[in-house]
Amino acid sequence: MFQLEDMISFFWAFFFVLPLVAFIHQLGHFVFVWMFGGKAIFILGRGNLLFKFGKFEVNQYYFLDSFCQYDNLKWDNRYTHALVYAAGSLFNLSSILIINLLIHKGFLQPHIFFYQFVYFSVSFVFFSLLPIKYSETHSSDGRSIYDVLKYGKSCSQLD
Repeated sequence: MFQLEDMISFFWAFFFVLPLVAFIHQLGHFVFVWMFGGKAIFILGRGNLLFKFGKFEVNQYYFLDSFCQYDNLKWDNRYTHALVYAAGSLFNLSSILIINLLIHKGFLQPHIFFYQFVYFSVSFVFFSLLPIKYSETHSSDGRSIYDVLKYGKSCSQLD
């Protein structure tokens, strides 16, 4: 049962853990764009700009959304684009495996933070890989992978 003392955990989850999971997801896209010689910007949140560090921006409502925009891949083909689209989920899956390994080996103790982190990471992977078209110009990572592999059609903005 959700009680008043659970509010601290609730706020911790939604204002720290969820943005951290989103950061790791977008970092995956960003790193793969960089590996394939492209240029990217990485934005965490919506609203007014809070701060900018190089190609990384954090906006006022940092906990609401995140995305990565890229262009000009040096190695520009359907497979490199598909890897860029999949990279967010690959980074989330890697972080889950690392956390579980560190707990299993005794370097970290089981804690609600890690449970929340893994829970949000799994949901990020699941929902990003569902092949959904949100609008004519915006698709999930899974749909973007499908479109680029089947039709050669790439998109430049990733959630």
